[in-house]
Amino acid sequence: MSNSLTIRLLSPLLAAAVLAGCAGTGAPRDRVPPPVADVGTGDAATATDAPAPLDVPSAADADAAETAASPDTGEVIEAFDEAARVAGDAGPPDGTPVDAVPTQAELDYAALYGTDVYDPVYDPTLPEAAQMPRSYDPWEPLNRRVFAFNSAVDRAIATPLARAYVKVVPRPVRLGVTNFFSNLGQPVSAVNALLQGRPKAAGQSLGRFLLNSTLGIGGIFDPASDADIPHRDADFGQTLGVWGWRNSRYVELPLFGPRTLRDGFGLIGDAPLSPMRQIGDDEWRYGLQGLQLVDLRTRLFAVDSMREGAADEYALIRDAWMQRRAYQIESVRRHSDDTDGLPDYLFEDDAMPTVPVDVMPVIPGVPTPP
Repeated sequence: MSNSLTIRLLSPLLAAAVLAGCAGTGAPRDRVPPPVADVGTGDAATATDAPAPLDVPSAADADAAETAASPDTGEVIEAFDEAARVAGDAGPPDGTPVDAVPTQAELDYAALYGTDVYDPVYDPTLPEAAQMPRSYDPWEPLNRRVFAFNSAVDRAIATPLARAYVKVVPRPVRLGVTNFFSNLGQPVSAVNALLQGRPKAAGQSLGRFLLNSTLGIGGIFDPASDADIPHRDADFGQTLGVWGWRNSRYVELPLFGPRTLRDGFGLIGDAPLSPMRQIGDDEWRYGLQGLQLVDLRTRLFAVDSMREGAADEYALIRDAWMQRRAYQIESVRRHSDDTDGLPDYLFEDDAMPTVPVDVMPVIPGVPTPP
């Protein structure tokens, strides 16, 4: 606040205080009697020599003068608020934030005890901020081009089909389709859990498959979840990570989306175990694979809003997928078969569904069951 602004704001209050002091605090008096002239032995005082009576203001006159001189209380408050706002917006002359300027008490404390002035912006006693590991993506230029291709296919084909599917097919039927394809992936999960040294998880995956395939009518229903049998997805890419291939470069596969080089080899390892690929009739297999892809796209609707609001959609999907994948592998490595205390979303594919191995085309020349 400048000196001129302070003087303008305080001048009415000072004037009122002076007038109030002149009025005094005693009993009200209208007039003070004139002083009596001293009559000496010589000259006698005449009436014309007597001084004129003093016109001292009364209390009522002082109150009226104070009211006339002082501004309205609301105006004073508004003036002070405006001055404080201007001063707060301006901040210190050098542009330093007000909160970062040390107080006189802090300066005195530092000078007295020989310590540094406390910095509210950076506290050296606090731990350093967590640093997220950078994704290993040396093929980023190529991956971004493949990502653009996959996004174009998704916008032109996959998303319209998924929206039509949601609009036409009732929700209970869609839930049954999701359960059916999820149940088909349990044999692959059971084999990989066993390869990872987790017999308990392997038994749970196998138990889910048998229970849902029988009582669940081919997996359309999910009685295994009602029986508290946890859902634990596992694949050969995760198995390779548990075996020691921990760091792998990121790869954006055409039509299959986010993977790592390790998970690309994992797809090849899981392909012979896929029940869908054992179907000899091409028409049935292609139809089921297309339905599985449409069902997968409907489950991605939940994350579409997050992807649209991202500044870099490619980096968002890559980092999220890589971090979740690394946590999956490290959790299995550290906890082995005891993963009951870990959150389910780390092992369930519904948290971040990816294109499964079931939809991989059959390689020509490889014999298939009749």
